[in-house]
Amino acid sequence: MEILLRAKCFQRLAVPGSVRAVHKDYRIVTPQNFSNYESIKQDFKLEVPEYFNFAKDVLDKWTNTEKAGKRPSNPAFWWVSGNGKEVRWSFEELGSLSRKFANILAEACALQRGDRVIVILPRIPEWWLANIACLRTGTVVIPGTTQLTQKDILYRLQSSKAKCIITNEVLAPAVDAVASKCENLHSKLIVSQKPREGWGNLKEMMKHASENHTCVKTKHNEMMAIYFTSGTSGPPKMTGHTHSSFGLGLSVNGRFWLDLTPSDVMWNTSDTGWAKSAWSSVFSPWIQGACVFAHYLPRFEPTSILQVLICGNFKGMKVKPGSMGKPSPAFDVKILDVNGNVLPPGQEGDIGIQVLPTRPFGLFTHYVDNPTKTASTLRGNFYITGDRGYMDEDGYFWFVARSDDIILSSGYRIGPFEVESALIEHPAVAESAVVSSPDPIRGEVVKAFIVLSPDYKSHDQEQLKKEIQELVKKTTAPYKYPRKIEFIQELPKTISGKIKRNELRKQEWETI
Repeated sequence: MEILLRAKCFQRLAVPGSVRAVHKDYRIVTPQNFSNYESIKQDFKLEVPEYFNFAKDVLDKWTNTEKAGKRPSNPAFWWVSGNGKEVRWSFEELGSLSRKFANILAEACALQRGDRVIVILPRIPEWWLANIACLRTGTVVIPGTTQLTQKDILYRLQSSKAKCIITNEVLAPAVDAVASKCENLHSKLIVSQKPREGWGNLKEMMKHASENHTCVKTKHNEMMAIYFTSGTSGPPKMTGHTHSSFGLGLSVNGRFWLDLTPSDVMWNTSDTGWAKSAWSSVFSPWIQGACVFAHYLPRFEPTSILQVLICGNFKGMKVKPGSMGKPSPAFDVKILDVNGNVLPPGQEGDIGIQVLPTRPFGLFTHYVDNPTKTASTLRGNFYITGDRGYMDEDGYFWFVARSDDIILSSGYRIGPFEVESALIEHPAVAESAVVSSPDPIRGEVVKAFIVLSPDYKSHDQEQLKKEIQELVKKTTAPYKYPRKIEFIQELPKTISGKIKRNELRKQEWETI
């Protein structure tokens, strides 16, 4: 969820093209009539330099603007703990602290350009500093949700070959338990008030680190970040993002979708492990010079969110309730049939983004170390998003459903394969299939259809459900456990033996 705060105490700039004057190394070429979507779409062009680094070319430019008194007194970063603590940093302070962090990565951790760093932190200021420090050093950041289990962490460390991990005291024991199995891991940093053997204490190290650091000169198409997906047919896969895909591509989000200015305050409530947090808690707002607001908020609490708000404003074209709206000016989006042909308005199909002959910025570049999976996402000149929908006569897109089996519950994307892998560890589970089920609060929840082993068919079913749920909570991230369980005699399958999750999902949603 994203919230745009326009506080009365912040004077709104009236210069629509101010971003051009600030960011001289690249520019967005658009018409001046921002209310005309078709004109913007037709004339949009993003000019990209050979070298680009968001820390140097955006954040440091705002620092200079701030020093010159050309930016309102809006902070660059504003964080509240929920229990009275508060942090406000200007762009200058953000730059100073992130350069200290960068020196720790480069000197204390001996990391070099291209090395991979896993960052598993909750919504605390150090998460933002870690991201910027990785930009400054040219290291590749790999964010992860704090709900990862020991097994999840091991998989990510081994798959990514990360040389460094940054986390807190909650997850440090899980890292220590698997570190010996990760030959590439040589540096561990902890955000904690207490020292821990074998770990560098970030808070102490920051006190002594130098703020003099020269940002690495990165090419725009160098790898900047890796995110692990929630796969439907296998373990999570790594998706690669370049410096330009986020640092430049998301300028479209900040400028057109969110309509941000240096006077605005932007609050995105996404978990720090998801790419959405990078989009709307780092790149989109800061490329526009807006303030990033963050609330520690360990879990989603509507009451807390409503108590924190000043107001919420939405600006743009005519809104059609229920629709996705129109595509970003930077993307050519179509509804496609199974052969990659563009379908006319009103016909349902797969939502695709044109990536050939030129791949748009903002879209991940490829699945890391998995060319087969990368190729499978292409259909002709289009990248298939995995969403089904249709376009109406006015060019508005309407979402129908995921073409895969991903479950979206309270903002978390959950792959059924991961849950099914946890379920099978219980001796009572002979087979299982996991699908989404409607929920009035979370939108969707995980539901497991389970075929019991013969020895457990006479057991107390309610007690068995509780046992299975607790096992899943311990085996994988707690948010993935099935809140609903139904025991059935057999699962629907294809002639080749594949489970028909779509039939089970349809059964759940048709009851609404």
